[in-house]
Amino acid sequence: MSLRMWASSTANALKLSSSVSKSQLSPAFSISRCFSSVLDGLKYANSHEWVKHEGSVATIGITDHAQDHLGEVVFVELPEENGSVSKEKSFGAVESVKATSEILSPISGEVIEVNKKLTEAPGLINSSPYEDGWMIKVKPSNPSELESLMGSKEYTKFCEEEDAAH
Repeated sequence: MSLRMWASSTANALKLSSSVSKSQLSPAFSISRCFSSVLDGLKYANSHEWVKHEGSVATIGITDHAQDHLGEVVFVELPEENGSVSKEKSFGAVESVKATSEILSPISGEVIEVNKKLTEAPGLINSSPYEDGWMIKVKPSNPSELESLMGSKEYTKFCEEEDAAH
């Protein structure tokens, strides 16, 4: 009995709902909560890239939500240093066991550094999307573009609504 009460309270805390009728033998659960980590202090694009702006440098990568949906990342294609990126235009690709996805730049600017570790260890995007899995560092050409990106609360709500629609 106490195990059933614990399971029920845990399911309620995690906002799990059973979609099982009493006549069914094997339960099926749906998760109605976004479990991906979203960090304060970053900006987020609706294409699931993040930007960390510090001084004259903006670091860009894909979000925890994006890497979770992609699955195990096996290959990353990134631009050359000293090239340029444009807002909402592709600057590379991420290949996972599920699919290949383009990476869109959330801002425009000059690529000043590329994370070369991702060539040998693309899985860093899965294990550390906001730290070791960053992709490029950019010198923004139009810093006001950052204002059009979402903060952490807006991005969390965006992900929850997007997941609910699928």
